[in-house]
Order: sequence, then structure tokens, then C-alpha cells
Amino acid sequence: MTQITYSLLIPLKDEEGNIRDLIDELEPVMQSLQKPWELLCIDDGSTDQTPAILREIALSKPYLRIITFKRNFGQSSAFAAGFKLARGEFIITLDGDRQNDPADIPKLLAAMDDCDMACGSRKRRRDNWWRRIVSRSANAIRRRVCRDGMIDNNCSLKVYRASCLHKIKMYEGMHRFLPALFIIEGFRIKEIPVNHRERQRGNSKYNILNRGLNTIFDLVAVFWMRRRHLRYEIES
Repeated sequence: MTQITYSLLIPLKDEEGNIRDLIDELEPVMQSLQKPWELLCIDDGSTDQTPAILREIALSKPYLRIITFKRNFGQSSAFAAGFKLARGEFIITLDGDRQNDPADIPKLLAAMDDCDMACGSRKRRRDNWWRRIVSRSANAIRRRVCRDGMIDNNCSLKVYRASCLHKIKMYEGMHRFLPALFIIEGFRIKEIPVNHRERQRGNSKYNILNRGLNTIFDLVAVFWMRRRHLRYEIES
């Protein structure tokens, strides 16, 4: 079996209008890297034509692997399933709404020479004013509590060193705090400016409940983990 260098993970929930164009964008970017790669699309209980479109695309794209959930389990579960099944040395994540720009992937990979996780930081956000306010407020609170130094934690475009990522235990909501969890484990992270695009098709899956109130409870859990993490040094 060919050793995979890069595994791309894309969680999908009702993205029938985006998935074809997104894969068409990703393919030349990944081929330009001249390393073996795979694409894992995790269908998180879609009720539109997303599953059928994925199956059709897979017939002509041997690098595409499809993971289908029985129902909607949420983005943390989708990422966790992808992390477990990915075969690459480096794992790349991005959203299925095409707001992340695949052209930024090589820039994040170049940063992995001296870090364990490279995180995209969206410049000139193309979301509506309400989402920008909620995201900016959540990022400010998270930085103060988690002390991860991240400007834009909510950008899904990230690259992970798989050997480090597999040491992180995933829980519901923890995909939002992976930089903080990496720091807790002593891993190196870096934030890289990336492009951000307007959503052209489909609807956002986020609202004040799943991006606001739930995050507060998750933040308390991460704060507890940071405070209670075991630290010791052996002299001999």
C-alpha cells in the first residue's frame, strides 16, 4: 500500500451545491505538491443530494474516500472519525462551504517545517456583521481563558502533524479548541494569514446556540484541562 503523505478531511452537511467545485479546486493544488494524498469526505447526516454526488465523484476520483454517518452527529464527531481513519503523515482540514481557499494549503504545509500544527487566520472576513461580532467576541474570551495566543481559532483550514494529533482525545465541541489542546500537550503551533471567501451556495449551519452558548461550557472544560494537566521533570 502506498504511504500517504497528506490526508484532507472535509466534514459535509447539505453541501450539494459546493462539493463538486470544491473537489475540482483541491485536486490541482494537491497534485502540485507531488506527494501521495487522499481526500476523506465525512457526510454528517446530509438530507440533500450530497451523499449521491459524493458516490458519483468517487467513481472517477480514486483518491476520494467517503465516510457516511447514519445521522447528524456534529462537526466534532466528523473530525474525530476523519482523524481516526486518515492515513497521512499530515492531516489537513477545511470546511465544505468553499469559504476556505485551497490555494492557501501549500503555505500552511510550508510552515510545518518547525511546528506541529499550522492554523489559518482569516483576513478580511467575508461573513455578515453578526457572525463577525460573535466570532471576534468568542476569540477574545478564548484567548484570555486558554492562553493559546490564537487570533482566529474558528478557521477550519488547519494542518496537523498526525503523530501529535493522535495523542489528543476528542470530545464534543473540542474541534474548536485543538490549538489549546496542542499547547497543553507541549506541541508547537503557528498561525498563518489566509484568504476568506463569501459563501456562494447553501446555508450556514451555525447559530448563536452552537457557536455561542455551547462554546462557553466547552471553554470551561478546556480551562480545567489546562489547570489540571500533569507536569513533572525526572532528574535521573
